[in-house]
This record gives sequence, structure tokens and C-alpha cells, in this order.
Amino acid sequence: MRRAMRHAHLVGAKDPVMHRLVPELVRQMGQAYPELGRAQVLIEETLLTEETRFQATLDRGLRLLDEELAGLPDGAALPGETAFKLYDTYGFPLDLTQDALREKGRSVDTDGFDAAMAEQKAKARAAWAGSGEAADARVWYEIAEEKGTTEFLGYDTEKAEGQVRALVQDGTVVTSAATGTQVQIVVNQTPFYAESGGQVGDTGYIRTESGEAKVTDTRKVAGVFLHVGEVVKGRIEVGQGAELVVDHLRRGAIRANHSATHLLNEALRQELGEHVAQRGSLNAPDRLRFDFSHNKALTAQQLENVAMEVNAYIRQNTAVETRVMTPDDARAMGAQALFGEKYGDEVRVVSMGVAPTGKGANRETYSIELCGGTHVKRTGDIGVFVLLGDSASSAGVRRVEALTGKEAFAYLEREAARVAQIAGVLKAQPSDLVGRVTALLDEKKALEAEVSQLRRELAMSGGAKAAAKPKEIAGVPFLAQVLSGVSGKDLPPLIDEHKAAIGSGAVLLIAEVDGKAAVAAGVTGDLTDKLSAVDMVRAAVAELGGKGGGGRPDMAQGGGSDPAGADAAIAAVETLIGG
Repeated sequence: MRRAMRHAHLVGAKDPVMHRLVPELVRQMGQAYPELGRAQVLIEETLLTEETRFQATLDRGLRLLDEELAGLPDGAALPGETAFKLYDTYGFPLDLTQDALREKGRSVDTDGFDAAMAEQKAKARAAWAGSGEAADARVWYEIAEEKGTTEFLGYDTEKAEGQVRALVQDGTVVTSAATGTQVQIVVNQTPFYAESGGQVGDTGYIRTESGEAKVTDTRKVAGVFLHVGEVVKGRIEVGQGAELVVDHLRRGAIRANHSATHLLNEALRQELGEHVAQRGSLNAPDRLRFDFSHNKALTAQQLENVAMEVNAYIRQNTAVETRVMTPDDARAMGAQALFGEKYGDEVRVVSMGVAPTGKGANRETYSIELCGGTHVKRTGDIGVFVLLGDSASSAGVRRVEALTGKEAFAYLEREAARVAQIAGVLKAQPSDLVGRVTALLDEKKALEAEVSQLRRELAMSGGAKAAAKPKEIAGVPFLAQVLSGVSGKDLPPLIDEHKAAIGSGAVLLIAEVDGKAAVAAGVTGDLTDKLSAVDMVRAAVAELGGKGGGGRPDMAQGGGSDPAGADAAIAAVETLIGG
């Protein structure tokens, strides 16, 4: 796509064009890929956003390419390290760089590019090799091959009996583990849910005739469930029978959050459109997080609508049904699946809520999803749902966080206490707080405007450390002031007032703000072809311990960390004006 975007740029396309091709794509390919039609709006928005961003990236990358070529002998190949930087930093594929160079009669040092790529991959492999469970993956594959995989019983029970098949300590298989030992326990069957699909792993206890272990997490590798924890009593040995007990309260909170996530997914689709698709989730005992495809921040009204709809289906208190079927049958009944996820011959389908126009065989089910996680028995078991807000997760993906059950009630209690406290401070009823706060903000804004005006009047009347009258430098009237008691945002209006007062000339104002220096410069319109306010600010900022500065030829601003350099800054600008 980026190659096509570049060619569109080369032939003179000033505005994004790729998104305008989507209707034709849907017309030609929509029958074979019906998801194109369902997600057409999302695809168009995503393409528009990507091309808009890439145009800026393309400009930066091509400038870098031209700068690198300017320093090379005629006909010399572009160094591979530079081509890799274009790829790694600016998103330029190697063939796109080669296309751009081919037009200039140049080539790329591909061996150097490959070497830079190999070096980065080596660093990534080194980081992966040292990352906890990944480093011990071989151990778990060997256990799976020798002992078999773990059967999960946790859909139907939170207690079960099993046999200890393996113990792993610090990546090494051992035959027993004593009190105080950190260990990973493998059993033939377990009620503990292993972290997957956004749902965190279960905790609880494993007891044998000779010992007990506290399980702090459950994970899964190659079909083997890893009960991660510490032996807290006696000794646990391979081959022993074991009683496995899941933390009931914690599992219940996780179930509530997971089921609420399903209702949230459907509520977002109902509120925002069919383009909404899950892009990640977290279902923990204390909160839930849900990432979904959408290009815009949700409005306060949209967030309220979603929360109200989820709570409405919680209050329905309908049964949560789970069935096992083929993926094709699940999709035929309208089940939502994770994009790109691979499914086996059979899948678990979780349904909840009754809607007037829903999905399923009777077209009355509100939410239907493919899901391997654990869920509540009835939607009412979720208790209550509180949506905390949304934020950007990545390009085209939004993230919402929420609370359910006990955590949601605790949050509402804390919020009510805060409202009561604020009402007490403002001596107002909770129902009157919005009007009271709005009035205070309006009053604050009016006072700030009045203070700013007084500061400007004080500065214009001579409240400065330097002369308030301009002096002529190389035929240009130049006024410089070092001000106190003036904020950085007050400087531009002061610049305008000084420019109006002198009629023709240049102005430089420096103010000390919280131990730092704020700088503004202005040039009257008749002199901007000879002198730039941007150059004046940059000359001053360099003496004030800062960098850069920017704006327009007639008005610019900057700042520095050393107000003591004010005299040197004025002198630097005078030198600039004097040529």
C-alpha cells in the first residue's frame, strides 16, 4: 500500500486516494470475502488515516534520503545502514527505497542492509531467550511428549483430584519440592484455568498427602498446565495424588469481568457500528480492559449509552449458555470470533442476553462469541458494570476499562464520598455542583484576564529592567525588555502592543517564569523581508540555555533554562540585526 501511495504522490496526488478505491474492492471481492462489506467503513477510515500519516512520513524519509545522497560521491550506493534506518524508523521497505534511488541512477548496499537487519534480529532473539518461561519452553514440550497434556476440568468445577506428573524448578525437572521452594507443578487434570484469551490464570492450592503448595498463577505451554507457586507445607513429590482447589472468590470476580466483556463488545457494536471488532482484552479479578477497532474517541454520551446497555442486560439476569460446535456452525449463527485467531474442529460458543432483534437460531440472542474462558451462570451474577472511560491503544484501536461486582460498588462508593466532600467544600448541594463549579471557572477566567491586562499595562508603562524605548541598529528601530511578573503567554500581546507603538522596527521581550526564561520576538510587516522574528528568537534562546524556537517571520517564541543570560541574549539579537 505504501508503494502505491508513493506512486500516487509522484503522479501529483495531493490528497489521499487509497480509501476511495474501497467501494470497487468490495464490489469485486465482497462475495468471496463478505467481511469486506461489513467492515467497509472501518477499512476506508483506516486507509485514510494511514495514507495521511504516510504522506508526512514520506516527506521526512525522502528528505533524509536526499541529505544522505548529497554527502556521497556520484554514483555511489546508499549505505545499507541508512537504508535500514529508513525501514526501521520511517517504515520504508527496502524495495521502496530502491525504487526512489533507481530514478536517480543509484543503488543500495543490500549486504549492509541485510547485516543491519540480522543484527537487530540477533538482539531480539537474545532478549527473547532471557524472557522467563520462553527460555524454558523446551522443558514443557518434553513433558508434554513424555507425560501427555493436561485435561481442563474447570468449566464444571473449582475442585478436582489429580496426579502430580512433573515438577519444574528453575527450568529443571525435579522429583520433589520442599517447603519454601518456588516450583511449577504439572498434573494430569486440573480445574485451574491457564492464562489465555485475555483471562488471567487461576490461583489457589494444591495439596498432597505430604505437602501443600500455594498456586499464584496458572499458565499453559504445549497443552501442559503450569501451576506456578510455592510449597508452603511439607514436601510434594512426583506421582502423588493431589487435591486441587481454585480460589473461589477470585475466580468468581474474573468470571464476572469476562462475561461483562462479552456484553461490552456487543454494546459497542450496537452503539458504534458493525466495524467494531475485538483487538485484545484483559479479564482480571479487579478490572477488565477491552481493545477494539475504532478510529475516534468515544463521546461522553456514547460511553453513557454503552454502560447503560450493558447494565440493562445484566439486570435481565438471563442464563449464560455454552455449546460446543464446529467453527462454521458457530459463524453461521452469528458468533463473533477474534480476527486472525486459529480454531480447531470444535469451538466453545458462549451466548447471553435476549434482544428483540438479535442473533442465533431464533434471532433473539444478544451476544454470541467463540470463547474458551470461564463465565457466570446468569448475567445477573455480574452485579453492576461501571465504564471508566476510553483511550487510544494504537492506530485505529481504542481501549476501554471497566469494573464489575464488588470493585464497581466500591468505586461508586468512593465517587459518592468525593462528591459529598466537594459539595461540603463549596457549600452546595450535590445536585448544584455543576452550576457552582461552572460559575467558579468563569470567575477564575475573568480574574486571569484582568491580571494579564494589568501585567501588560505595567510592562508597557516601564516595569522593566531595560530601556522601554527603541534604539536604532543598522537602520532598524529595536526595542528590548527584560520583564518580571509577566507570564510567557502574556508576551505575544505585549509584542503586538509594542509593534503598534513603534510603527516600524523589531521587538524582543524576555520574561523570567518559574526560574526559566520565556522569549518572544516581533518584527513589523514592513521589515519581515529583511529580518525574521524566528531568527531573533533562536539567537536569544541560544544564550538562555535553550534550543530552537519557532513561529512566523513577524512573531516567534521560545524558551530557555537560564534567565541570567538575558543581557547576552539581547546582545546576540543586536548582533544579528546589525549584520
